[in-house]
Amino acid sequence: MVTPRTVLVARLDNAGDVLLQGPLLRAVAHGADRVVLLAGPAGAAAAALLPGVDEVWTWSCPWILGDPPPVDADDLAALTDRVRALAPDEAVISTSFHQSPLPLALVLRTAGVPRISAISVDYPGTLLDVRHRVEDDLPEPERALSLARAAGFEPPAGDDGRLAVRRPLPPVAHPAATEPGYVVLHPGASVPARTWPAQRCAEAVEALADAGHRVLVTGGPGERALTAAVAGTRGVDLGGETSLPEMAALLDGAVAVVVGNTGPAHLAAAVGTPVVSLFSPVVPAVRWAPYGVPSVLLGDQSAPCRDTRARECPVPGHPCLTSVTAQDVVAAVEKLTSAVQQPAVLRIPAAAREAATSSQGRT
Repeated sequence: MVTPRTVLVARLDNAGDVLLQGPLLRAVAHGADRVVLLAGPAGAAAAALLPGVDEVWTWSCPWILGDPPPVDADDLAALTDRVRALAPDEAVISTSFHQSPLPLALVLRTAGVPRISAISVDYPGTLLDVRHRVEDDLPEPERALSLARAAGFEPPAGDDGRLAVRRPLPPVAHPAATEPGYVVLHPGASVPARTWPAQRCAEAVEALADAGHRVLVTGGPGERALTAAVAGTRGVDLGGETSLPEMAALLDGAVAVVVGNTGPAHLAAAVGTPVVSLFSPVVPAVRWAPYGVPSVLLGDQSAPCRDTRARECPVPGHPCLTSVTAQDVVAAVEKLTSAVQQPAVLRIPAAAREAATSSQGRT
């Protein structure tokens, strides 16, 4: 009798980061009988949307979260006990380029996980069995998929490497979204440095309406004041009215989504909707721009804040995004929705990309 193969995959930051793990998770699921995804509180709902995930665990990680909890010995012991009870055959730890997998690898090794794979710049000692190394400027989904391959997991035949969500999606209850053909504008972002000013968002709603577009304005429960101000009298305010699966369905019916570098940009890509990306260069666009869908990138990518990873804009006036006008957004939407012009950027997954290199062992 063959024992079912259980793999624990960890990605402990935000919803968008988790959505970008889709190709990795499908590859792992193709070679495993059961996939358990360990996610942070902000990423758990996104994890539940991903094909290939059988179970989602939620844990607040003290060394990953932007607003981290204190290190708690009892909390770490509880996680260790839970992993020991699961008894996974192996674990794959996915991290961003600035995060270390080694603290979690230590916890998992203590819990008895016999094989652990991760991308690590730092010497891992005996914490990793597969220490994978990659080039810096791979798009995040390709970077993650290269880790899956280094761990021995290949995607199923026919998998195109794009982002995806489980279907069918739930129906969208709001009357404004019952007919497709609208534009979604999402003004908020979890990081202020990546946010287009609210006044500019409101101007874009007016300009898009002038151009003949129906505009739906979305946001979380804590963003209702923002979405109401941005929607004004000509947009439809849906702030706080959608769960993440309902948001996916809403984005699925849009002709284009106008959004910063935040979770809904990657959710739009996962349902195949073109994206006008208001992209602050505090992180590299080559890694984090909408993946696998037509997109137009707006924002000064050579601004002084480039590659700083700043959460608050370090430059007075936030020029990288305030330089973008409402008319720039209208032109980008028209470019993406035109049947004649080609989109400015079409990011096609490089399923067979050979840019990553891997070394096995503990050296």
